[in-house]
Amino acid sequence: MPWLAGSLALAAAALFAVGAVAQQQAAATNVDAGGIRLMFRLLRTPRWLAATFGNVLGYAFQAVALAAGSLLVVQPVLVTSLVFALPLGARWNNRPISRTQVLWAVALCLALAVFILASDADGGLDTAPLRDWWTAIFVCGGIVIVVGSAARFASGRGRALGFAIVAGTCVGFASALTKSVVHLLGHRALLVLTHWEFYALVASGALGVVTQQLAFQAGSLEISFPATMILDPVIAVFVGVDALGERIDASTGAWLLIATSAAVLVIGTVALARAAAPTGIVAIPAVGVTNSERADRPVRSVRAGNGGEPLESGRQPRQ
Repeated sequence: MPWLAGSLALAAAALFAVGAVAQQQAAATNVDAGGIRLMFRLLRTPRWLAATFGNVLGYAFQAVALAAGSLLVVQPVLVTSLVFALPLGARWNNRPISRTQVLWAVALCLALAVFILASDADGGLDTAPLRDWWTAIFVCGGIVIVVGSAARFASGRGRALGFAIVAGTCVGFASALTKSVVHLLGHRALLVLTHWEFYALVASGALGVVTQQLAFQAGSLEISFPATMILDPVIAVFVGVDALGERIDASTGAWLLIATSAAVLVIGTVALARAAAPTGIVAIPAVGVTNSERADRPVRSVRAGNGGEPLESGRQPRQ
C-alpha cells in the first residue's frame, strides 16, 4: 500500500515541519545553555512543549506509515518537511518567499511522485537478528561519535551543521528501528520490553532530539534542518537495505527514473535551503522606542548565516 504509506508520511512531514520551526525559535533564545541545561529550559517553554507534542503526533503517523509500507517509500516522503518548514520559517521571521523556493518545492513534490510510482519496493523483513544489525550500528555509531565530538568544539555554522548531522543519523536509525518495534507491538506487545530494539529506539530517539535542539540553538533553521532531513531517509534506507533486506524491483528504465528523482530530491533540498537562507546583516529596531530615541541607541543586528548571533553595532562577528 505505497500510497497509504506515502499519505501518512506526508501528514507526518507537515507536523514535523511546524514542530521544527517552533523548536528552533525556542532553542535559539537560550544561547547561554547547553546539553542537559538547555533541555531543562526547553521543557519549561510552552512553545517548545507544543511543538514537541506535534512532533510526537507526527511520529505516530510515521509509525503507522512504516507498518503499512516500506522504509524505501516512507522515508523519502519525509523530506517534504523542508517544503513546509523553510517557507514557514521565512514567513514567521518576516522574510519573503522567492519564486526560486516555490519552483524547487514543486520540483521536490514531482520527484517524490515519480520515485513512488517507479519504485516497486519489497518491504523486506520487519525484524532481524542482532547480528544483521552490526554493520549499521557501527556505521551510525561512528558518524555520531566522530561528528558529534567535532561539533562540540565548533561554533556557528560548523556547530549547527555538525549536530544536525548527528541528529539526522540518530533519527534515521530510529526510523528503521520503529518498523521493527511496531511489528513487535502488533504481535507480542507485552514482550516488547524484552527486545533490544525497543531500548535502542529510545536511546537513538532521545539523542536525536537533544542534538537537534543543539543544532537549532547554534544556527538558523536553514542551516540545521536540511542536513537532518536529508540524512534521515539516507540512513533509514541504508539500514533497511543492510539489516532488513529491503529491495527495489524495477526495470532499467524505472531505475533511471528512480535515480533521476533521487538526484532531484538531493539537489532540490540543498537548493531550497540555500534559497531560503538569509544573507547580510539585518537591523532589529528596539521595540517601543521613538525615532529620536532610536537614533541615540546602538543598533542590534543579526548576521545571517552566523547562527543568528546578535551583534552590537561596531562589533565583528565571531568566526
